[in-house]
Amino acid sequence: TTLMDVLAGRKTGGYIDGSIKISGYPKKQETFARISGYCEQNDIHSPYVTVYESLVYSAWLRLPQDVDEHKRMMFVEEVMDLVELTPLRSALVGLPGVNGLSTEQRKRLTIAVELVANPSIIFMDEPTSGLDARAAAIVMRAVRNTVDTGRTVVC
Repeated sequence: TTLMDVLAGRKTGGYIDGSIKISGYPKKQETFARISGYCEQNDIHSPYVTVYESLVYSAWLRLPQDVDEHKRMMFVEEVMDLVELTPLRSALVGLPGVNGLSTEQRKRLTIAVELVANPSIIFMDEPTSGLDARAAAIVMRAVRNTVDTGRTVVC
């Protein structure tokens, strides 16, 4: 987690030494933040919205303003298909362990929320943490689908 936080530019406290280069050039955090996504180990979502609403909201906040509404919605649909959430589009996210999505479905939603920002590189902090073998395989299929789009995934 700490190494991933440093690489993603999310670690602000403590002592960090060294340099990070991308294609031989020093990493600039302001630029890097625009092309990267980060999936935390803990899935934090609003419990009172649907899967679709979560993705639309993330796309609205994070995609550039020059992306028109039609393209934005097409991209949300594409991401839902990619992480296999389309059948759950109208499901309420709910509270973990109480109602709504299962832990595995929440993990896929976390990945999707980052993917709608269209990152080139996505960091995933322990994406299968707390999952049984079947659920972990489903999440890893979503990760594989993400890699197949040409994005770099760091787990």
